[in-house]
Amino acid sequence: MNFLHLERATLDSFLPGLDETLARRPLTELESAPSPAIDAFREAGGPGLLVPAQNAGSGLTPLQAVRVQRAVGARCPSLAVATTMHHFSVAGLVEAAKYGTGVEGLLLEAVATDRLLLASGFAEGRTGQNILRPHITAERRGERILLNGSKMPCSLSRSMDLLTASVTMKDDDGVDRLAVALVPAESPGIEVRPFWRNPILAGAESDEVVLTDVEVDPEMVVLTDVTADAVPDSLNVAGFLWFELLLTAAYLGVASALVERVLERPGAADDPTPYLVGVDGAMLAVEAVARAMDDEEWGDALLVRALTARYAAQDAIAETTRVCLAALGGMAFIGSPDGSYLAAAAVGLTFHPPSRARMARPLRDWLDGRPLRIG
Repeated sequence: MNFLHLERATLDSFLPGLDETLARRPLTELESAPSPAIDAFREAGGPGLLVPAQNAGSGLTPLQAVRVQRAVGARCPSLAVATTMHHFSVAGLVEAAKYGTGVEGLLLEAVATDRLLLASGFAEGRTGQNILRPHITAERRGERILLNGSKMPCSLSRSMDLLTASVTMKDDDGVDRLAVALVPAESPGIEVRPFWRNPILAGAESDEVVLTDVEVDPEMVVLTDVTADAVPDSLNVAGFLWFELLLTAAYLGVASALVERVLERPGAADDPTPYLVGVDGAMLAVEAVARAMDDEEWGDALLVRALTARYAAQDAIAETTRVCLAALGGMAFIGSPDGSYLAAAAVGLTFHPPSRARMARPLRDWLDGRPLRIG
């Protein structure tokens, strides 16, 4: 079948055999915790996909990356969500390397060659709180920096080699600023606690990571220009662009797995457009922004387009999952949990930041000519 052929061909060109490995296992097994999909991803060389070629990585373009994420999402939703957080962290490290001390490049090479997994400890998960206000603080003590706080949920919490975390830290003028810290997972003071209680997406290992007086080298902390006004700087704009596109593609892949089951059901000869048009149209919007990342400025205008594609995908997923479950029918619902699981998992895109409700005022302000703020 030609549906998802391009995405799976892209995945196979960079991670040969991964799609086949995932396809051989039942969905229930892949979505369990611990999931065998994470080791399969690591063994296939997945950690280095977004690492630049000069740092021994695959150097995927944004367009290639979103196609890979859709393909992964169509096989294993938990892996797609978890690896989105890894790729987002790698992309942030690539951007930080432009302003850092040079250690970032060495870390990127280690990610690719040693197949290290990065967990994303960036602020989210607390209703009503701005996502640019982290739950982890950084305090200078002599020549070291101490981190305290927690991140919940934190995908790849039990498989991570490094934690990349947003933290608040005072600059030389005493102003609280957003910073990005890189923390080895085996550092003293790091503890992983159970947090995720829903069987949906349990394989993403989204538990709580607690940091208590965790020491890091100052070279492993990159201070940004973001303060309490929540106006993102270039580093954060880049991060949000990657995050929104990769995440949206991943969840479109989950919905696409449900579409694929409808298209391949016995005796299927009905009009395929009610199942195809929504997810494929939303993916075209994601791809349009991904292409634009290659030749346009990474600024507010492009980020707004990424958010628009993401919110359009949420609507498409809601409608597509509804019509697909109806088309599969009651016997499919009774006979296998796969359809209802995929429908429930695909809706998860709605819960990631920034929510449409939180961005309503910031988007209105941006349309009226003010700087874009992230709610």
